[in-house]
Amino acid sequence: MLLETLIDKATQNDAKTVAVAAAEDEEVIEAVLDALNRNLAHFLLFGDQEKIKPILQLKGIDANSENRLTIIHTASLAEAADFAVKAVSSKEAHVLMKGNLPTNIILKSVLNKEFGLRTGNVLSHTAVFEVPGFERFIIVTDAAMNIAPDLQQKVQITNNAVSLAKAIGIETPKIAPIAAVEEVNPAMQATLDAAALTMMNRRGQIKGCLIDGPLALDNAISALAAEHKGIQSEVAGEADILLVPAIEVGNALYKSLIYFANAKVGAVISGAKAPIVLTSRADSAESKLYSLALALCSV
Repeated sequence: MLLETLIDKATQNDAKTVAVAAAEDEEVIEAVLDALNRNLAHFLLFGDQEKIKPILQLKGIDANSENRLTIIHTASLAEAADFAVKAVSSKEAHVLMKGNLPTNIILKSVLNKEFGLRTGNVLSHTAVFEVPGFERFIIVTDAAMNIAPDLQQKVQITNNAVSLAKAIGIETPKIAPIAAVEEVNPAMQATLDAAALTMMNRRGQIKGCLIDGPLALDNAISALAAEHKGIQSEVAGEADILLVPAIEVGNALYKSLIYFANAKVGAVISGAKAPIVLTSRADSAESKLYSLALALCSV
């Protein structure tokens, strides 16, 4: 399994610490237990200790004897988010993980000017999929953060995805800016941006990867489809990274891969001072574990 290799890779690195904001959630604790069993990381659990401890006991974790796990009681979700972000900002922890709290609360802490994790770069969501029938990772960005990124934002989203791809062993990731058609059409902004990104890559303005677009989804991932269309490209049919034009496309693609293709996924927010595991509260413990491994690989 491809995503299992990320867990193996993460365990080979020096031990890191994960700060979990609002850890009082069974799926989160289950992912923490899996991570502890695999020696992935140490954990700082911020939240209501009266709710966290019973879940730990239910999952068979003795918080008093587990020296790789520390509970820090907080009085509210906002305080849990602030304390977890501060732990990462001060380098007490290396990865931030969202627990059972709304995304807007943790992002408010992440963007705090005094102790937050902003670098001045665009924050973007990068998802790494293991899709049945494919022998390589399929990376999708951005499916959750940037609503309608302009060209300069797409450049930063690309750079974030390239850094993550390299961290998991893809030396020269191939990137397909996705559009509805393969030809540049002045009436379709996605094709104009794709062409600009391709030219910027060829001129060395975007480094460390190969970009070619616009490409429709089928031509980006299927060599046979690209051949039928007569597309000759180093990227067509072999794309590692699918750069979507807008959040609606990314969100639909992300969920289609999971629910229609039975894909497995790990995802992080890139572009901050440290990786952020910002999984949905509906995500499985397995997905949270893969996301943790992905984040730890990219520290």
